[in-house]
Amino acid sequence: MNTPKISQQEIINAFNFRHATKEFDATKKIADADINFILETAQLSPSSFGFEPWHFIVVQDKELRELLKPVAWGAPVKLDTASHFVLGLSMKAPMVKWDSEYIMHMMKEVKQLPEDVIEMYTKFYREFQERDFNLDNDKKMFDWASKQTYIALGNMMTSAALTGIDSCPIEGFHQEKAEALLREKFGVDTDKYGLSFMVAFGYRKADPEFPKSRRNIEDIVSWK
Repeated sequence: MNTPKISQQEIINAFNFRHATKEFDATKKIADADINFILETAQLSPSSFGFEPWHFIVVQDKELRELLKPVAWGAPVKLDTASHFVLGLSMKAPMVKWDSEYIMHMMKEVKQLPEDVIEMYTKFYREFQERDFNLDNDKKMFDWASKQTYIALGNMMTSAALTGIDSCPIEGFHQEKAEALLREKFGVDTDKYGLSFMVAFGYRKADPEFPKSRRNIEDIVSWK
């Protein structure tokens, strides 16, 4: 495996370049290789226990994009102009509970762990859910899974910025109505998956109106 050789300044430049793009240039499309690269960085993202509690839907169908508009007040302009529009789904309790079929599948088929390691992993994971994080209801379980899915979101937006591609994360949607739409029109089993975020990718129509503003590093970091 090759050691990365991207300079720190190149990475900082990408973070400064990235902004929440409100409107994209609808005439510019992301190449297949580039969007696949962005999605691969989601696939390679870390998650708690390595259980990958996510699924991503790339919505390119214009009719489906139109259906999303009434339930996503923060998305209409992006749905009209973004090259690619992604829905970030997170797993609900039936998928990520310590004794679920999915978790056993991940340990046996994906990670290919030996039986003694599976037994140990299961014990740790159960204690993590029931004792350490007190994930004792469906809401807590989904919120925990969403935390993992947001790691993938951050990595997708960063990898896009590193290659000169713009993005905009979106939480401006009605969760219950959006999930009803996903169930009825997208074929999503909403007993197993919930919508955590939407994210648009493309190329900005114009540069940001205002420069990036952030608190001083001394205000957000403490050394002890």
